Amino acid sequence: MPASPSPAAPTAGRHDRFWILGAICLAGLVLPLSFTAPPVAIPAIAAELGGSPVALNWMTNAFMLAFGSCLMAAGTLADTYGRKRVFATGIVAFAAVSLLLALAPSLVALNALRVLQGVAAALALAGGNAALSQEFHGPARIRAFSLLGTAFGLGLAFGPSLAGWLLQAQGWRSVFLSSLAIALLATVFGLPRMRESRDPDAGGLDWRGSLSSTAMLALLTIGVLEAPERGWGDPWVLAALIGSALLLAWFVRIENRARRPMLDLSLLRYPRFVGAQLLPIGTGLCYLALIVLLPVRLIGIHGLGTLEAGLMMIALSAPMLVVPMLAAVLNHRVGASTLCAAGLLLAAAGLAWLGWAAGRGEVAGLIAPMLLIGTGSAIPWGLMDGLAISVVPKERAGMAAGVFGASRVSGEGIALAVVAAALAGLLQWRLGQGGAAAGEALNQAAQRLATGDAARAQALLPQFAPAALRAAYDSAFAWLMYALAGATAVVAWVVYALLGPAANTAVEATAPAKGLCEDAAG
Repeated sequence: MPASPSPAAPTAGRHDRFWILGAICLAGLVLPLSFTAPPVAIPAIAAELGGSPVALNWMTNAFMLAFGSCLMAAGTLADTYGRKRVFATGIVAFAAVSLLLALAPSLVALNALRVLQGVAAALALAGGNAALSQEFHGPARIRAFSLLGTAFGLGLAFGPSLAGWLLQAQGWRSVFLSSLAIALLATVFGLPRMRESRDPDAGGLDWRGSLSSTAMLALLTIGVLEAPERGWGDPWVLAALIGSALLLAWFVRIENRARRPMLDLSLLRYPRFVGAQLLPIGTGLCYLALIVLLPVRLIGIHGLGTLEAGLMMIALSAPMLVVPMLAAVLNHRVGASTLCAAGLLLAAAGLAWLGWAAGRGEVAGLIAPMLLIGTGSAIPWGLMDGLAISVVPKERAGMAAGVFGASRVSGEGIALAVVAAALAGLLQWRLGQGGAAAGEALNQAAQRLATGDAARAQALLPQFAPAALRAAYDSAFAWLMYALAGATAVVAWVVYALLGPAANTAVEATAPAKGLCEDAAG
């Protein structure tokens, strides 16, 4: 293996850094696009390839499972074998698998390829984030990671709209070809200009730590994905969650004894590191949950068409185009803790407003609170990637990228599962208050109504008129928004406490000599 530059080596030229940033942002766009876009194609895929509802859902779950469980190991690989090498392997493999997905002859093959696509995505994200931290410093790093966060948010927000347009124009296979095209652009324009870098003190991959962390995250993801459908008390769900907890204990034991651990557990002593890991939970509660819930409400409950619902969702997504960069500019004058907390509090206020409007059965009245929520959640969204990497030594940027990616996917997945289960539970309570007898029919009707299937819910509970079902949904949705507003406000307070001036002082007083608290966040 050729010698890699040390952390002190000069970065790429200004022109090359522009292309490197563009390539990594393209990767940051296509990875969440690959999560949000394919589910829209499920009906078309089912019509051509067949398959049970469970098998079709695993088209999404397989990607999320592989992506989330491999991120931490991918970050360690980037530090050990080179950030450029890992990014190149990931983005090229992602492009190749996207082509194979477009040619998939069966649902079994498609689901298997989605696992490989998730692994490739983990390598590309961890390697790209770590490479970006080597090329940019100080205020430039804040702006670079704000652009990356913007790209990631746009992929999440506009993936369904892009998929819907491609489905109408070219069919479901074009959804995967679009991922191929974007990945090829990132490969052609970014890789030739990237320089190689790695951790000069890396002594080889921590295999036991990598395997235990990957298995732990895999079981956690399986439990979280299956819980809304099976129930949190289901034996398989409980087995997955308990197994994940046991593997976590084993992982901690391994890392405490390793000479060069893949996760330096001493970082958990530093409030800024912990605070950075909490930010995706806050944005998951106030932003990602609505990306899933609102289209279901608008289409399944209010009867809007997919185009109308997509246009309304722009109110939630449009702030991602500009607000993250504005947050990066403001970060020169205002601390990251203040900005992140203020953004989450704005989103919490928007959630409370949305709950009030939803409880009144409004449609047009949802737009203004959606805009406020999108603006508030976009503020920390543009800062959290840079924060997560800035609080570790630069030579261990791959580890930081992997840990943050794993905590982001796991935290957001748990938030989505809890929100889905909470809505079904609230619907069951409201329908029970309306006179429905407890039993399997009530449980199934609540689950169906939570997914926007009002017709099936009414078939299960024929004593309810459509207007009564809608009123029950409006009430349950409103209470869920109030609960999310409270939870988001709590996260805002905790994040401010951990990222605030007191936390900065604590880190600076105890950080290792290699620069644990290089503060890219001002």
